[in-house]
Amino acid sequence: MSGKVELMAVAKPGDIEKKSFEIIDSEVPEPRRFDGIEWQIARRMVHTTADFELIDLVRFHPDAVSAGLAALREGCSIVTDTEMARCGIPMRRMTPLGCEVRCLMNDPEVIASAKKNSTTRAHAALELAASSLKPAIHVIGNAPTALIRLVTLVEEGKMAPPALVVGMPVGFVNAAESKALLMNSESIPYIAIEGRKGGSALAACVINALAEVVLAEKNLSGEI
Repeated sequence: MSGKVELMAVAKPGDIEKKSFEIIDSEVPEPRRFDGIEWQIARRMVHTTADFELIDLVRFHPDAVSAGLAALREGCSIVTDTEMARCGIPMRRMTPLGCEVRCLMNDPEVIASAKKNSTTRAHAALELAASSLKPAIHVIGNAPTALIRLVTLVEEGKMAPPALVVGMPVGFVNAAESKALLMNSESIPYIAIEGRKGGSALAACVINALAEVVLAEKNLSGEI
């Protein structure tokens, strides 16, 4: 392969992100399917993956954005289904808001419970989070079993609906089905993706987009 490659001139990490958003905005001209904060979230999802199809696949519960922002404003607890998702929500954004982000997958109680009951650790972690932490926001980007258990507990009245569930498990076994189950539950505010696509990084970026809104409201910075 030959030919001259034209590189964009950017100097700082913030410049790269700003330029990326400008490119996305230019490639998805108005009128768009979403606007306001929903567009900010959808745009960050595209920025994270370079996958414009996500704009057609993402679904917002009518109360999702307002409920998620309210929880973050109050310094809520957030539980993720993987360490990758936890690491994808940097504390430089969460600490100024007073928010806690935890993943219970490696908790000894979770490991013991999963082994005893022959379940996945994601299922056991969801049970522990629901019973003890009672997080306001669940971020599920990998484990359909966690999302299925969450919806089941809420539907059975054994768990209060969280303020927000970011439901984006990726894969071929029950990933699409678990998200459909979530989106059929009118009592759970959700931001989800139809079909097989998803992932920890994608689920985490939704929280980052919401956090940036609250940080801006409070005139705080989420930058390093």
